Amino acid sequence: MTRSAAALFCLMTALIATGCSEKQENGKKEAALAPVVKGVVIETAKNAQLPDTLEVVGTVRARTSAMVSARVPGTISVLLVREGDRVRKGQVLARLDAQENVATAAVATAAIDEARRGLDEALTRRKLADTTFERYQKLFTEQAITRQEFDVKQAEKDLASQGVARAEARLKQAQEGSRAASVMADYTKIIAPISGVITAKQADLGATVFPAQPLLTIEDEGSYQLELSVPESLTSRIRPGTPANITMDALNSSFTAKIAEIVPSADAASRTFTAKVNLSQKGLKSGMYGRAAINLGTSTNGIMVPARAVVERGALTSVWVVAKDGIARMRLVKTGKKIGERVEIMSGLSDGERLVTGETEKVVDGAKVE
Repeated sequence: MTRSAAALFCLMTALIATGCSEKQENGKKEAALAPVVKGVVIETAKNAQLPDTLEVVGTVRARTSAMVSARVPGTISVLLVREGDRVRKGQVLARLDAQENVATAAVATAAIDEARRGLDEALTRRKLADTTFERYQKLFTEQAITRQEFDVKQAEKDLASQGVARAEARLKQAQEGSRAASVMADYTKIIAPISGVITAKQADLGATVFPAQPLLTIEDEGSYQLELSVPESLTSRIRPGTPANITMDALNSSFTAKIAEIVPSADAASRTFTAKVNLSQKGLKSGMYGRAAINLGTSTNGIMVPARAVVERGALTSVWVVAKDGIARMRLVKTGKKIGERVEIMSGLSDGERLVTGETEKVVDGAKVE
């Protein structure tokens, strides 16, 4: 080795030693400058037996609702309610202008009067026929008249009795027709079939409506249910009485309930059955969104952590993992089903690792947790 080569080797060795020394010193400085976080809650992740659940979504519906429709054609002349109004059973909601129904009722009333006069006339004729027959019967007994004359008066008596029967039938027919016409005239009044709240109005004042056309929707506020769409492949494992964890995001509420009813027919388009859960919470409105975790009766292995431990930033989901040296590091994870206030970690976290489950907003990457 020449003298110049030996000098170059010594210089490089000195530079490497100096760099390593500076790196060690920088590492110590970074450790010394790491922020210290106190007051956070730490929990150890553990594998456990988790209930096998089915996550489904549903919609809140009123258990009792009524679609109020028109029974006769007409024009809405009076509209007394609007969406949000509370009504009672039997209350008049609207009126239709249907002149032909009113005219028909008037004709039916006049027909009753005519039928009554016809009955009075028939009764008078029968009375006269009965009196005349009695006289002719006496004369026939005394042999003052012929048999032919007696038979004529007897026939007149029978015809008068039949005339009364026909008049009575016509009166009854007129009365029934008047009753039907009155009912049809009453159909111009739109009556509330149940007590509840008006949730929809399908026709406005002045609109022309026809029989069976929906006008208003009334829902009973005292009874609601969550209707869930259950895949047909799992209906054999779900029955009335099956427990489910319900989450109502709009009410910020989670609770446990049971399946009350399963509709026995499937939706051909979605291949799902409808399972119904009765609700009793306050603040419910028809159309609200709800989620349910239905217990299928089996279990699987998994890690569950408190939902507050999961940090969501945009499309990234992470947790703060605390290493053995107490340094917190952000760890990306994949979450699964949520049961109550805990959520399943499907990947990104191992059994025995420690993570921050409370006061996560205090933690920053590289902080030392005490």
